[in-house]
Amino acid sequence: MDVKPTLPTEAEIGVLEALAAQGEPLVAKAVAGAEPFRTRLLKVDPERRWLLFDSGGSPAADAAAFAQRRLDLLVEWGEWRIAFVAPRPEPATDAGAPAIRTQFPETVSISRRRMLPRAVVPAEAAIRCVAYSGAAAIFEAEVTDVSQGGIGMVADPKVANLDPGMVLAASRLERAGREPVIVDLEVRHTARVTLEDGRYVARIGCRFVNLSPAAMKLVAEYAGGKPAP
Repeated sequence: MDVKPTLPTEAEIGVLEALAAQGEPLVAKAVAGAEPFRTRLLKVDPERRWLLFDSGGSPAADAAAFAQRRLDLLVEWGEWRIAFVAPRPEPATDAGAPAIRTQFPETVSISRRRMLPRAVVPAEAAIRCVAYSGAAAIFEAEVTDVSQGGIGMVADPKVANLDPGMVLAASRLERAGREPVIVDLEVRHTARVTLEDGRYVARIGCRFVNLSPAAMKLVAEYAGGKPAP
């Protein structure tokens, strides 16, 4: 039995079509020792099978893109940050000009750009987040960064099945040798990514909801600002 590939939602596909219509520049994550690959989305297949991108500007840049199994693409468009993975880049043409064709992405991550500075959580002060649904833990995650507005985390992609807007009430932020801090978190965006160390993870961005004094103090320790009295 044939299994249909997972596709982005119609809203996410609409964002791709808008990027193509506006000609917004996209940047692909560079492989080690290479320059970031810059391109533009030219066309979105109405049948949801492929995307067509502009050439990277030189045969060498295009060859580097073709050597990768996927293009991890990112654009910051106004107040929005849009990221998606375009699998299997291959040579193509558009009106006789060099182009790059990829398979259709499975998901498109759309989030507001971070407006507050963030602080990376150092290894010696690691924070673990345990999120609950009632009395049962949904998942555990490693907190990677903290800002006065929220936190970034990475978790096992098999268990972190979260939708934007979901509120993770009474989540525990745990640190070695310290009392846990209880916070309410609202999921803002999620994406499946491969980290530099090769781990495939779910990257999760959450904003704080109604911070308690204890939580405000923790945030101040990592991200600056005035601690709670």
